Amino acid sequence: MSTSAAEPSPVVLRAVGYADPVAQELVERVQQEYVVRYGGRDAAVVDPAEFSAPLGLFLVAEVDGVPAGCGGWRAQGDGVAELKRMYVEPAFRRRGIAALLLAELERTAVAAGHRHLLLNSGDRQPEALALYARAGYTPVAGYGVYADAPGAVFLGKDLDGADLDGVDLDSARAAGDEEDAWAS
Repeated sequence: MSTSAAEPSPVVLRAVGYADPVAQELVERVQQEYVVRYGGRDAAVVDPAEFSAPLGLFLVAEVDGVPAGCGGWRAQGDGVAELKRMYVEPAFRRRGIAALLLAELERTAVAAGHRHLLLNSGDRQPEALALYARAGYTPVAGYGVYADAPGAVFLGKDLDGADLDGVDLDSARAAGDEEDAWAS
């Protein structure tokens, strides 16, 4: 009789349009997380076209064909891209999925010619902030609709010379034993 646990199912990252029904369902879920944590939806304007090549990318993470998370980047000009809508469904948290999404978003942003990633998060998202700190993100000046908002957190990462060879799933899962980010 074997006492070892079953191997976790592989995570599949799939590029989809921001307007894709699966993407929209996950985006709605992250908006509901914002309502719970902040009392309202994210007011930042998002144009679905911004997440289509060559302007951006939107990924859905799936486990056994079930949507488990999402995230994307959109070009901001001059070699800068912004991360948006990082989210992992509650049933799939603490498995390293957020770290896998983040690593692939960084890799694809670099492949598209971006040298710096920015993001806006908040002080009521300690899991997300811990993920970004582990990934090397540091504070940057505020921008956009939340530039001066209390509790808003702005982070960035220079991608020039960053180790973007990808994240080993076992390492990501081990990091996920800490808290897995749910949203950015």
